[in-house]
Amino acid sequence: MYNFKWPYPLEWNKEKTINADVLVLGGGIAGCMAAIAAARRGQSVVLVEKGATKRSGAGGSGCDHWESAATNPCSKISPEELTKAMLNDNEGFNNGISHYIECREGYDRLLDIEKMGGKIRDTEDEFKGAKFRDENTKLMFAYDYENKFTLRIWGSTFKPAMYNELKSLGVKIYDRIMITSLLTEDGKQGGRCIGATGIHTRTGKFFVFKSKASIMCMSRPARIWLFSASYPGLCEFRPTQCIGDGHAMGWRAGAEFTMMEKSVGAEFSASGRSYPPYGAGNNHNTWYPASIVDSNGREIPYANRDGSILKDVEDRFKPSEGQKFFLKGGCVDYPKYEYEGPETLSFSKMLEEGYKLPFYADLSALPELERKVIWGMMVGEEGKTKVPIYKNYKEAGFDPEKHLLQCYGTGWTSADFLPQERQLFGLPGGFLNDWTLSTNLKGLYVAGDSLFASNCFGHAAATGYYAGRHAAKYAETNQLIEIDKGQAEMEKQRVYSPIKNNPQNSVGWKELNMGISKTMQNYCGEIKRDELLNIGLARLKEYEEKIIPNTFAYNPHELVRLLEVFDILTVSQLIIQSCLERKTSSKPLCFNRGYSKEMNKERDKKFITLKQVDNQVVSRGLGLNYFGDLKGNYEYYNEDYVRGE
Repeated sequence: MYNFKWPYPLEWNKEKTINADVLVLGGGIAGCMAAIAAARRGQSVVLVEKGATKRSGAGGSGCDHWESAATNPCSKISPEELTKAMLNDNEGFNNGISHYIECREGYDRLLDIEKMGGKIRDTEDEFKGAKFRDENTKLMFAYDYENKFTLRIWGSTFKPAMYNELKSLGVKIYDRIMITSLLTEDGKQGGRCIGATGIHTRTGKFFVFKSKASIMCMSRPARIWLFSASYPGLCEFRPTQCIGDGHAMGWRAGAEFTMMEKSVGAEFSASGRSYPPYGAGNNHNTWYPASIVDSNGREIPYANRDGSILKDVEDRFKPSEGQKFFLKGGCVDYPKYEYEGPETLSFSKMLEEGYKLPFYADLSALPELERKVIWGMMVGEEGKTKVPIYKNYKEAGFDPEKHLLQCYGTGWTSADFLPQERQLFGLPGGFLNDWTLSTNLKGLYVAGDSLFASNCFGHAAATGYYAGRHAAKYAETNQLIEIDKGQAEMEKQRVYSPIKNNPQNSVGWKELNMGISKTMQNYCGEIKRDELLNIGLARLKEYEEKIIPNTFAYNPHELVRLLEVFDILTVSQLIIQSCLERKTSSKPLCFNRGYSKEMNKERDKKFITLKQVDNQVVSRGLGLNYFGDLKGNYEYYNEDYVRGE
């Protein structure tokens, strides 16, 4: 018997309507910057967040590096060069528009955040004299010390600074509200977006938000293939509540998506199968360029792009001969072979060569300031590392000057996963956008992880601010439109239906999530075949028609968890539909088609987009360079911003 007393007043079926010029959906990094930009243009802005805006979202706990500062005063790389390298590194399957915005405006946003109170420089001279520090600006750089376009930052200071700026600008913040649907003109799928609906996560109160323009700034999907009822908070890299609600409601409203067929092998935080991110020894990304040794202390050879062994630690930060620049963990400027990082031998080959397991990351071998900037700055500022890694490991006695940290898994990964265990990680699919970051739904703009081929903290901040500017322009020339009451009422009935069901023999959110994940593993795993995909789609449809009507929630918290899983189900269907449309394998999309009679790979070198029209799936092909000239189009659509740069 469920005896727990809900500690908040229940307001089932109570309703409140809120008007805004610009409605921002999601209060993460992209959402905060979007709201700030729109408010600075004089628009009345409402920001709605499922959690607490001050620390919510994937970047709420911090970030250790900013990849997109191509215009900082020390950079030797242009935004055009950096964006083109990102496109080349993914054979064109990337978002040229959003990443050019990131590279062109990323440093501008850092300066914005610094004015708000965020820390982007070594103002206390803690790292004075380090090779990665510029003594004039006190900026600190990561990875490529020659070209200096990736900055080390104190990202844990950013979100509170953004929150304070929102308050000072008069943005109305509605925390603890889950957005459940987009409202469209006349209630029609594919119509102009005129607002959204939501439910309070503690009281159950229903909200209707009306707006002239809306900006989708929610997270990428998660828990599609990976879920554990025992460890729900460890099922994905991002926070528990970041599960792709925006993708689901956008799909239902008729928005167009692309690259949704892309999924990568599982890496992080998979239901207890993995280790805390950045909490196991490695030499990638945040830990770059830690030395790796075997159990006898024998160092693993460290190589550059061309396979040449690097004897000095300093050389690990320099491009190879003939290589203009590199971005650790991301794009490489015209690699001569398949870039896999500093390892030069396969895992099995290393064992044949006499290296002994287990392997360890050895920070003690690095120069003092390199060790100090990794352990205590990078590990500590990166998301989810300040408390669970840096604080807890330190209190447990870990000293990077004396101790090594074990690597787990085969090779350099943090754990072993089955091939069918996938994630939407590393430039996944999302909303299709144009040069104003508008979607095909008039009035709906998109930023951050909602965009297709989304990336990191800098990408979220730059695209969020950019979308905020353009949404504000749109709002200036449009009016509020009355919502279709029938559409809002239907959504209200959908949202509240689980609380009206009989708890006996009902299905809870965890059971449904497990069923969806197992279905995706079985029928939409590593190898894609039409026979399997169609079975999976049919099974998901059964869940929609037979299981969802029999779900039950005792309180608003459980109801929100259920609504999230309903959205996971919707996104899973979108993914399978996308997989059915792509007929040949694609390495940059991590897409293995298996046997197929259609082998015209050149024909499939394009984006495949999907949307719903009258609840029927409509697809089309779109050229990989649909965005055209990067600099020319950017400056055409941003004349006022360019004049003020």
